[in-house]
Formats: sequence, C-alpha cells, structure tokens
Amino acid sequence: MKSVPKRPIDTGFRASLRRMQAAGRVLAYPAVADAEFEIAGIMKKLDGGPALLFPQVTGYAMPVIGNLIACRENCEAAFDTDYIGLRDMMAGAFGNPVPPIEVSEAPVHENVHLEGIDITRALPVLRHTDGDNGRFITAGIVIVQDPETGVYNASYHRLQVLGPDRTAIKLDFGRHLRLAYERAQRSGKPLPITVCIGTDLAVHYTAATMGAQMPEADDELAIAGGLRGEPIPVVRARTQPLVYPAHTEIALEGVLLPNETVREGPFGEFVGYLSPEGDAPIFQITAFCHRNDPIYHAVNGVGRETIMLRKYVMEASLMKALKAAVPIVHDVEMTAGGLHRFHAVIQVKKTSPQQEGFQRNAILAAFATLKDLDLVIAVDEDIDIRDPNDVEYALAMRMEASRDLFIVPGARTHEYVRVSDNGIRAKVGIDATVPLEEKARFARAPFRTVDIDLAAFVPQALAMPSWLARG
Repeated sequence: MKSVPKRPIDTGFRASLRRMQAAGRVLAYPAVADAEFEIAGIMKKLDGGPALLFPQVTGYAMPVIGNLIACRENCEAAFDTDYIGLRDMMAGAFGNPVPPIEVSEAPVHENVHLEGIDITRALPVLRHTDGDNGRFITAGIVIVQDPETGVYNASYHRLQVLGPDRTAIKLDFGRHLRLAYERAQRSGKPLPITVCIGTDLAVHYTAATMGAQMPEADDELAIAGGLRGEPIPVVRARTQPLVYPAHTEIALEGVLLPNETVREGPFGEFVGYLSPEGDAPIFQITAFCHRNDPIYHAVNGVGRETIMLRKYVMEASLMKALKAAVPIVHDVEMTAGGLHRFHAVIQVKKTSPQQEGFQRNAILAAFATLKDLDLVIAVDEDIDIRDPNDVEYALAMRMEASRDLFIVPGARTHEYVRVSDNGIRAKVGIDATVPLEEKARFARAPFRTVDIDLAAFVPQALAMPSWLARG
C-alpha cells in the first residue's frame, strides 16, 4: 500500500496527466474521431477504464480527453496515492484551507481572444446522446465571487452551446452559484463568472462538494489549496473582476445575464435519464483564453467520471460526521451501484454489549449527513465493504428482515430520482451486524494466512491424468 504523498503535490491538470500516463492510465485513440456522438459513444463503451485521449478530432485542432478520473485506479494515479490516502487528503483539506496566490502571468493567458469569439469553431464540444438538445460543455468548472459575501465558489454546471459567444447554463436550486446569481439578479446586474475547462484537479474535487460539505462561507479555492498542500496559483481575469486558476487549459470569461433566459435541455444526466427541458440563464462570453496546445476535457453526463468526482469527498464528509457521532464506526463505502451517492455501507466494530444499537444510530446519522443517501447497510468489521459479494453475504447470513430492516418515510432525496415524489421518498436502513455475544456463532471458517508469490504461477499445459486426457 502506498503512503499518503508528502504535500505539497502539484495537482495541476498537466502534472496529473503526466502521473497518470506514467502509470499506464491514459490510452490514445488511434484514428480520427468525431465530436458528434462518436467520442461520447467510445467513452461510454470504455467507461470505468483508463482515461481516453483523442488526438485527432474531425474539424478541430484541439484534442479531447475523456474518462479522466472515471475509476479508482485513475484517481490514485493522478494523486500518486492509494484509496485511503486520497480520501484522507480530501478530509484534511476541509479543515486546513490555504488561500490562493495571485500571479501576474499565467499559462491560460498565452492566448487571449477578446473579439471574434466563436467557441463553436474553436472547441470540440461533444454531442453526447440522441436525446440531448445540442452540444454541451460538461467539464466546465464555474468560478464566481459572490456579489454580497465576496466568497469564491467553484462548481460544476453544464452549458448548452447556443452560438459563437453564448451558452445556456443549468443552475440547480439550492446551489451556491444559484444564490449568487439571484443576488446579482435582484440588483439588476450581470454576474461575472469564468468557466474553466481542464484545470487543477484539486479544484475539480472541491467543485464537486455540495451542501453541508461546503458551507457558503467557505472559499473553495482555499479548500483546493488545502488539498494541494500549497496555494493554488490564480490569475486576474482580462475582462471580469475576479480571479481563476492560472494553469487552466481553457477559460471562458463572461457574465450571467440578469433578465434573459432560454430553454435548456434535455440532457443525459448521471442518474441515467434525460433531465427535462427548462428555463436557464444565459452566459455571455467576453473573453476566450487558452494555453498553447490546449486539451479539451469532456465528461459524459451518464458516465463513471460524473459520479466518481463526488465519491471521495462524500465519503470523507460521511466519515468525519459518523466518527464524531458514533465511535464504533470503522469505515464507509459509497457503492458504485448506488452511483457513489445513493447507497452506503458502514463498517462498525462493537467491543462491548453497551455499544449494541450504535450501528443503527450510525445509519440514521448517515441519512442526516448526506440527504441523497437512500439505502444504508451496517456490517461488522470482518466484512469487506469494498467487495459487493461480501456485503451481500452479510445480508444473506446476518440480516433478518422482520427485525433488521427499518424505513424512514417521507424523507428528502435528489429530485432526479424518478421513483420519488418530487424528491421525497422513504429511506431504508439495514442492520446486517450480529450481536457481540453471538459473534462466535457467526464466525466464518478460518483459513491460515500463507505467503505466496503470484508471479510464480504461470500459464502452462497441465500434466493431466491419463483417464482425463482420453476424455
């Protein structure tokens, strides 16, 4: 197991890509690929594997990279640490913010276009699914300084391309960017923002935090600095009064117009469905900036990268809350089948009869910590929570539905969950632990631990018994 890297660590986009490439986690597509459906289709077919680089894109000079951090192996390579180390880095960042440092010159300003802006010709923006209403920028991180609080926020928002210098932007209710937009709207003023495409991976992860994980008063560029272990270099925008990460591949500076909307969507979202069409503000671009030889980052809405982005920060938040509230909690896993968002497994370790029942407290505390959690399973410390088969074993052998399954009715979940009633649904808790005094009765047959060298096992023809060889 790797140790947690000594920070600071360069989490810049290109530095992270170099580490991934050295670890064999980047594959290059050998032919010309089309931004119209083809690249997204290839990304979906190879989802959950190495990052995919498309050096040649029909009609565009920029290469496209997709499936960047779509699996655990990619994430570990990008940050040069293991699973636990990465999650610990996330947890540590929230309590140790490091404010950004402003620089006068930045790679993102190697090319600055203030006139004749046409992103439809410059950017290989993908069309993802047959149901999408156009081309969508999907990996754009919006940097905004709240007009009232002055706090910087970074967040993911999809942008539907409308024309050469305009996009629609999807603003979910309750998000910090939405609050900043509504404050600017009340004053009748446009809201300055910058959309960063291909930026520091520390910013990618802090932009994926939500709700109680990232209070409105927290500066997300400073939290990103905490993850990196040193200040994020930022540069002042050329046309708007704000700063953004200096080592961004592509930056779109501009404003959200206060009193103009357009119909946006549908678009294939992380839940696997097309999100509905709706009214959305307009983003007016005032500057198009990019590095020399920039790389365009694309994310499939219905893809592993979308959900992997939030896995580590959600687990870190959940662990922090549960360890503080329920001391028997040992570990947590936000499962892939639950989109690393809706299902969790909690591993507990009971050491005295007085701790019986705390596993159910932990389940309830998990629901309170992350509103989107709809199913939480508690298991004992001998269950490998990262092995779905082992978790299912606990359900098969240690859960008795009439007493170990309980329901919390009418609770809040994500509004995209179609089985819910506009975001209201019952939540399910499952206690698949055994009472401490019965652990011996439920103990699995033990095997001795042996040291083996797997490299010693090589494929070869077996010397079969004569009766078997004859068929």
